[in-house]
Amino acid sequence: MDRLWSPWRMDYIQNKEDNKKGCVFCLKSKQKDDRDNLVLFRGLSSFVVMNLYPYNNGHIMICPYSHIDSTKSLSKESMAEIMMLADQSMEIFRNLMRAEGFNFGSNIGVSGGAGIADHIHFHVVPRWAGDTNFMPVIGNTKVMVDELINTYDKLKIEFDKIK
Repeated sequence: MDRLWSPWRMDYIQNKEDNKKGCVFCLKSKQKDDRDNLVLFRGLSSFVVMNLYPYNNGHIMICPYSHIDSTKSLSKESMAEIMMLADQSMEIFRNLMRAEGFNFGSNIGVSGGAGIADHIHFHVVPRWAGDTNFMPVIGNTKVMVDELINTYDKLKIEFDKIK
């Protein structure tokens, strides 16, 4: 059985100061500087944002603008847009980053592993054969092959083509 470990994310989950400022997804959806906020695309009912604490290069999240905590609260239009954005995101990752596979889904509720349980969001994580290694487990270090903002700049060009 393969396991995906990410102990470095616990700092983010446990940082109470950031949580006091409000929902990070609601804040990012209202702010205007997309590059500073790593927002790649704004749709009618949802937006695409890069994960500040990624599992892999290109790790994005698709978030509805509505502050809701479950799929049953999503409108049919919002659900359709999220699925369309997930599909288009994967196509961008295949073409631009030569992704060979993906992890796609949502952690719903605290018990389901959601770091931000009050605002549902969907992860798209590009994957490559051999992209896991010993560094996170043995060295407590995650090896990222590109800086976040460099990855953002490359992806933004492609996300701007989504209509």
